[in-house]
Amino acid sequence: MFRFVVARLAVLIPTFLGVTIVAFALIRLIPGDPIELLVGERGITPERHAQLMAQLGLDKPLWHQYAGYLGDLAHGDLGRSISTRQPVLSEFLTLFPATVELSVCALTLAVLIGLPAGIVAGVRRGSAFDQALMGISLTGYSMPIFWWGLLTIILFSNTLHWTPVSGRIDVLYYFEPVTGFMLIDSLLSDQEGAFRSALSHLILPAIVLGTVPLAVIARQTRSAMLEVLNEDYVRTARAKGLPPWRIVGLHALRNALIPVVTVIGLQVGLLFSGAILTETIFAWPGIGKWLIDSIARRDYPSVQGGVLLIATMIMIVNLLVDLLYGLINPRIRHAR
Repeated sequence: MFRFVVARLAVLIPTFLGVTIVAFALIRLIPGDPIELLVGERGITPERHAQLMAQLGLDKPLWHQYAGYLGDLAHGDLGRSISTRQPVLSEFLTLFPATVELSVCALTLAVLIGLPAGIVAGVRRGSAFDQALMGISLTGYSMPIFWWGLLTIILFSNTLHWTPVSGRIDVLYYFEPVTGFMLIDSLLSDQEGAFRSALSHLILPAIVLGTVPLAVIARQTRSAMLEVLNEDYVRTARAKGLPPWRIVGLHALRNALIPVVTVIGLQVGLLFSGAILTETIFAWPGIGKWLIDSIARRDYPSVQGGVLLIATMIMIVNLLVDLLYGLINPRIRHAR
C-alpha cells in the first residue's frame, strides 16, 4: 500500500508544475493592461504607469516573473491581489467556504438521487422507469448551466416566487461568520428564520450545479450494474436462492461501485468549473465569481493562485479516489 501511495504522489509533482505554467501563461494571453484596468485609462501618466509596473514586478521578462512566482510558491506565498492588495490566500480562504457549501450540497443531491436511480434502472432494465431515467439523464447532461440556471430563476423565482434570485441569505439577517458555511452559521446565530433563508437561497444553485453530476452518476451506475449483474458470481448467488436485496446490495453493488467512485471523484473538478457559471448567475459570493471578477480585472496573482489552489484540491481528490479503489477492491492495490 505504501508503494502504491508513493507512486501516486510522484505523479502529482509534474502535474503541479504543469498547472503553474498554465495558470501563469493563460491569464497573460488575455488582452488588456492590468494597470489601466486598475486606475483607468485616463489620468495616468506614462511615468506613473511605468512606476506601477515596476512596483508590481510586471516590467520584468516573463521567465523572470515565472521564476519569481515559483520562488514565492516554494515559501507558501501566492502573492497579493493587484486590485485589493490583500493576500491571495487570505481572499481565497474567505470565499472558499461558500463554494464548498454549494458544491457539497450539489454533489450530495447528485449522489442521493443518481445512485439509487441508477441501481433501480440497472436492475429493471428496459422498464418504463429505466427509459424515463435515461431520457431525463440525457437532457440534464446536455443542458448548458447558464441556460438551465436562467430557466430556474424565471420559473421558481420570478414566476412562482418560491426561492430568492441571488445571494446566500436575506439582507435582514446579519451575524458574524463562525465557520463560513452559511447553513451552519445561521443555525448558530439563533436568529429566527435565518436558517430557512440560507436554505432557500441554496436550493436553486445546488440544483443547477448538481444536475450534470446527477445525470452522469445515474448513467454510470446503471451501466456498471448491468455489467456486474451478468457476471457468473451473481448468477451463482441467484442459483443459491439468495434474496434479491442481498444479491444486488452485497454482491453486485460493491463491484459496481469502482467505476461509480471514479465518476464521483471526477465530478469534483466538474463542480468547481460549473461553480464559476453558477456563482456568476446567482451572484453567489464564492471562488467562481471571484475568479471571473479577477479575470475581468486582469488580476494576475488572484487568477494564478485561485487556479492553482483549485487544481491542487482536484489532484488531492483524485488521489483519494485512487486510494479508495484499494479499499473497495484490494486486487487493484496489489496489481500496481
